[in-house]
Amino acid sequence: MIEFQVNDMTCGHCAGVITKAVAAIDAAAKVEIDIPTHRVRISGTDKQQAIEAAISDAGYTPERIA
Repeated sequence: MIEFQVNDMTCGHCAGVITKAVAAIDAAAKVEIDIPTHRVRISGTDKQQAIEAAISDAGYTPERIA
């Protein structure tokens, strides 16, 4: 599982954009988003760097949670 803190994700639209960005990298990845805590959890993929870059390219600032 990959987990990011995305503090500039504030609404359902943001969540949709991030989900779409992840799906463009790995359509099989499962994305769980918790808007109130600004957490994005992604499972079923090993493409961490590509996913982080895709979220950044979509206009957000993902911070990896160890």
